[in-house]
Amino acid sequence: MNCNVFTRTFWKENAAWPNGLEPAMGRKTYMARNVSENEARAICKEYNATHKAGRLSRKAEYEAAT
Repeated sequence: MNCNVFTRTFWKENAAWPNGLEPAMGRKTYMARNVSENEARAICKEYNATHKAGRLSRKAEYEAAT
């Protein structure tokens, strides 16, 4: 299976919500396309280990390439 690797946030700023954060899936920003699932896992693992998720929880994920 080929995969696309991307990052996105899981929250958005909203003062009306507790802690000022509202659950919201952010826009996908692609890092790699049409890589194997093993490569996608490795890319996500490395990215998430070397980048702080921050207040909005930006993390790398992958999906099946279409």
